[in-house]
Amino acid sequence: MDFHHIPVMLNEVITHLNLQQGGTYIDCTLGGGGHTSEIIKKIQPGGRVIGIDQDPNALQAAQNRLAMYKDRITFVHSNFYRLKDIVQENEVGEADGVFFDLGVSSHQLDEGDRGFSYMQDAPLDMRMNPQDKVTAENLVNELEELELARIIKEYGEERWAKRIARFIVENRQNKRIGTTGELVGIIKKAVPAGARREGPHPAKRTFQALRIAVNDELNRFAQTLRDTVDILKPGGRVCVISFHSLEDRITKEVFRDLAKDCICPPELPVCRCNKQKQIDIITSKPVLPGAQEIENNPRARSAKLRAARKSPVLNNREDE
Repeated sequence: MDFHHIPVMLNEVITHLNLQQGGTYIDCTLGGGGHTSEIIKKIQPGGRVIGIDQDPNALQAAQNRLAMYKDRITFVHSNFYRLKDIVQENEVGEADGVFFDLGVSSHQLDEGDRGFSYMQDAPLDMRMNPQDKVTAENLVNELEELELARIIKEYGEERWAKRIARFIVENRQNKRIGTTGELVGIIKKAVPAGARREGPHPAKRTFQALRIAVNDELNRFAQTLRDTVDILKPGGRVCVISFHSLEDRITKEVFRDLAKDCICPPELPVCRCNKQKQIDIITSKPVLPGAQEIENNPRARSAKLRAARKSPVLNNREDE
């Protein structure tokens, strides 16, 4: 299967990972292997990449693309929330860098039968890992109206979430909603005509919300980002590319928390929390794609990159 994958902000990723010859790097969202194909070249001789993806089609495409480096790349069919286990299972020790490219890939959007796109009629699926049990069809037809509205509002940042949820529930009483085309038609009826004439496609935010919920993307990512620090070498880098505000907000908030020192009340004369910063934030503001890249790859338009470096091991304050 042709897996079309254009790596977003490739040069920026290479720069912020600060690649080292002979280093070990983990691509937590391997996709078609676009980023890893450049990473693996620059860390030879002796470098190694662990490539993780929960989509078997993506993993197979990456294996084909990177066949010449098969002795230097370990391909793992799994979800990145198992990062610590994967590192242990593959005897990685500590990594020099970890990379996340979040969200749905261009190929997954273009692959009609996966149900990710509101532009093609397909079964309501949206599972990145086809072995998972819960699909978008399950959520749309089985969730209570309030919970459905919450998901659409929270994960899609959709102002018409309550109205869309109500229309979905009313329609499913007559017939189970089974395809993306049926859902798009319901959303178009729910969103007022004036709102449909402005902004993105009226189904974009709802589809985003359902995809995030089906794959539990945000909850898993926040914890995995914290786990990343534990498996990095001191001075090792973590880079995150996100494509919407929720992902970027989680990255920013987790980075800020991990970069904090003492969190004791200021009136305490001596630190009691013993909290020490674990990372140094490299990107005070997110790095954005350039105009030329956006022109060549419009899907890069909403991308943001943040990067951090694991701090050196510090002494405990009480021992100072």
